[in-house]
Amino acid sequence: MKKSDSARDLFQKGYNCSQSVLCAFCDDIGIDLDTALKISSSFGGGMGRLREVCGAVTAMFMVAGIKYGYTDPKDQKAKSQHYKLIQLLAKKFSDKYGFIVCRDLLGLDKQKSDYIPSERTKEYYQKRPCIELVCYAADILEELILTEKESKKEV
Repeated sequence: MKKSDSARDLFQKGYNCSQSVLCAFCDDIGIDLDTALKISSSFGGGMGRLREVCGAVTAMFMVAGIKYGYTDPKDQKAKSQHYKLIQLLAKKFSDKYGFIVCRDLLGLDKQKSDYIPSERTKEYYQKRPCIELVCYAADILEELILTEKESKKEV
């Protein structure tokens, strides 16, 4: 099953955008589902419905950090390479959608939203691009992981 299909299924079950993307990659990053759900639970709705960075994008960064992140704070080369990867992921997402910020992606004003999540109704899914955003973030990650695996085979 494609990771985007898994992420879509999770989102349609009611998980937030960040949970849907992160949990689609549990096997790849070696995290159990409950831990992944808890870690990513704060990032839905652009960080707890603050409408800041899209939760799907945040989860994309979390997966990249777990798989390719650095651990030595003095390793400037590793840190720079990782930040470069994160910026490339953000660019790929924003090249398609124009933004990585939730409120911009949803066409909302600049004011903060309340903390009550929206009901997941048929109308919700019709007016929100979130499923598409979740799927695209998962596609970007899946492509990255497959490319990385292929490059290791060639070595």
